[in-house]
Amino acid sequence: MGDFGKKTVVPEPVAEPTPAAKIEIAKAAAADAHMEAIAATAKKAPDIIRDQVLLRIEPVNAVRMTRQELTAVVDRLVSEIANERKLLLNQTEQDTLGRNIVDDMIGLGPIEPLLHDPTIADILVNGPNMVYVERRGKLELTDIKFRHNAHVLHVAQRIASSIGRSVDESSPLLDARLADGSRVNVVIAPISLKGPCLSIRKFSHAIFDFSHMVKLGTASREMAIALEIAARCRLNIIISGGTGSGKTTLLNAFSSMIDPGERIITIEDAAELKLRQEHVVQLETRPANMEGRGEIDQRMLVRNALRMRPDRIIVGEVRGPEAFDMMQAMNTGHDGSMSTVHANSARDALARMESMLLMASANLPMRAILSQISRGIDLIVQTERMRDGVRRITEVAEVLGLEEDTIILGHLFKFEFKGENPDGSLKGVFQATPVQPAFLQRLEYYGLADAFLEAVGVEKLRDD
Repeated sequence: MGDFGKKTVVPEPVAEPTPAAKIEIAKAAAADAHMEAIAATAKKAPDIIRDQVLLRIEPVNAVRMTRQELTAVVDRLVSEIANERKLLLNQTEQDTLGRNIVDDMIGLGPIEPLLHDPTIADILVNGPNMVYVERRGKLELTDIKFRHNAHVLHVAQRIASSIGRSVDESSPLLDARLADGSRVNVVIAPISLKGPCLSIRKFSHAIFDFSHMVKLGTASREMAIALEIAARCRLNIIISGGTGSGKTTLLNAFSSMIDPGERIITIEDAAELKLRQEHVVQLETRPANMEGRGEIDQRMLVRNALRMRPDRIIVGEVRGPEAFDMMQAMNTGHDGSMSTVHANSARDALARMESMLLMASANLPMRAILSQISRGIDLIVQTERMRDGVRRITEVAEVLGLEEDTIILGHLFKFEFKGENPDGSLKGVFQATPVQPAFLQRLEYYGLADAFLEAVGVEKLRDD
């Protein structure tokens, strides 16, 4: 009953295409397939040309050419291969491809341009599809990508081979230095689960002194004056801070205050210090070879430096038993020695030094260790990269001496956080403590006591 009265709709028959229409449809389908084939070929064109260029240039010949000569050869081959295979690439695409091939052959592939960008401090490759950079103290994800894991591994292996080492499954970790002085750390499978990872700390050619640091907000004018005087008066200084907090930059600034007539010995894992003085001997550690032999560590170099008639010893970073020899140097007449250490505060830096001295001589009584530290170190300068990306000196502490089993610290300067500006930058003041320091006699000896006391807020040195 429910269907009664309804009309049955009969679909109209679909008209059969005419022969002419069938021909047009076939032509359109063929044209679409042709365009798809062209698009697919165009997508593969860079890889096709890259493979052909690499086949036509001997690697031995490539490394003998200058970059300009190799670029000219590669550009010519890219154009020839594109014409031979009828691959449609405009001039801009050909130029970009040629530059990328040269970077793959003698550079670091896609990240080569980042090495020449002065605004970048760190380059971090987390597998082929994630490349981060640090600019102005903050990390940014770039749009740079490698072709695949093997491409990243190829770049890592080229870095390793340039220093006579290898990176593979049996040796999945590598610390190296590029020709420009940049530090590189490589981690590959099976250690890394994301594929090969590269961490590059770029070598900065800029030399920052304390006046630059005042402009950047790293220190106040008064703090900069006090630190300059501390370096000139040959105080033993430890710079403390986290990774990327500006320790090496600050150490460079301190070293610029050293008298040109002094003999300076520097000891580093990877040479980063840029001293302006002429009488400088730079020593660098050496890793073990493939057979596990030939390693020269920092402790060996510190001991050897003591035999080289140094006026000052500068160790890029102490993180092991070499701290014991460094303390020995500071306590045996090598005033003005400097180094850096990883720690979160001046107090933590002392704890780290204690641990490192115990690593070197576990049988030494704790009282003797604390005594060496308290007598050897004059000043601890704490630096930090804060959340707005600015690196600031947050603490300048003097070592006052030893009370029972505790090293006493006194603060000369401290950064006091005051809030945040509308642009996200932090507000704060570098607060000085108006006290006469424990090393006052040293300041008087060099005739700089009044200038130092004025910087920390003590108006005049009393005659008594």
